[in-house]
Amino acid sequence: MKKNSLLLSAKGFFIAACLSFNMLAYAQKTADISTISEKTLNSILEKNRTYYTQGKVADYIPELGKMDANAVAFSVVENNGKIVNVGDVHKKFTMQSISKIIALMIAVTEKGEANVFDKMGYFGTDRPFNHFSNLETTGKPLNPMMNAGAILTTSLISGEGEKPFLKILEMVRYITKDPTIDYSKSVYESEKSTGHRNRGMFYLMKNNGLISGNEDQLDNYFKQCSIELTTEDLAKIGYFFANQCVRFDGDATYKNPDIAKLVESQMLIAGMYEFSGEYARTVGLPSKSGVGGGITVSVPGKMGIGVFSPALDKHGNSLVGYRMILDLVKQYNLSVF
Repeated sequence: MKKNSLLLSAKGFFIAACLSFNMLAYAQKTADISTISEKTLNSILEKNRTYYTQGKVADYIPELGKMDANAVAFSVVENNGKIVNVGDVHKKFTMQSISKIIALMIAVTEKGEANVFDKMGYFGTDRPFNHFSNLETTGKPLNPMMNAGAILTTSLISGEGEKPFLKILEMVRYITKDPTIDYSKSVYESEKSTGHRNRGMFYLMKNNGLISGNEDQLDNYFKQCSIELTTEDLAKIGYFFANQCVRFDGDATYKNPDIAKLVESQMLIAGMYEFSGEYARTVGLPSKSGVGGGITVSVPGKMGIGVFSPALDKHGNSLVGYRMILDLVKQYNLSVF
């Protein structure tokens, strides 16, 4: 009995020692992010700038094809509200799929997570963002980050006409603390006139009983994708979800740890489309890209990152943006893994 007690004590000491070591290792893992400066970001930006030549600006939406492929910007919002910007930081671009995380937050806040995810899955995917996935079989979108799930998510936001879109726009304005943010009418019209694939998804879901409204709901989706902002705004959005839905200036009006975890988890498993698995291995942070060339990144409990470069890889993610994020993550050991 005494021998067993000694063995248990030794085992307990060993486990405690291992836990202490792991906690110490984790605490030491992340470098001091307060040392991030314009010089830091500019060095990373210039190192990766030329990767745009390996990508292609999205032109399936004609207005997006007009973007300058050379444009690049990099922003960080630290946990003390400090903002660091480099590159074409005043250049505006459309949110596109990044708007999906805002719509998800609003829909879940209004309807509850169970009601929203009763109509779609939590799954990742190996399919492109505009794939019909299993709409033809199970009738439900795989997740709220693919177009089908995002269209459904926006349709679940309460209100008639463009009210759901206006809620998304107002939330973006709140998070960024910029009441002047609006949507591009020309991009919206371009998306609406060429969005036949999205229209097909909309009517498949309507046929399956998931959507009961009319095309006003689809118009709201096209409008939310057309919201224009900057990389600083993306960094503020990344910060917001990284810090339990608390704004970069400390405003906790919408503080909600559960919704922040939900949104971040979807960003991690599906935010970079079919590249999400590899991205989780290399970057290891909740991120959401858009075909406008932006990527927003949440470093849980620490900071938000925003990048912009419109030349995309075959998955629809910014080539230069990904490279800049990867270098910053490596330099400061930011991965959650």
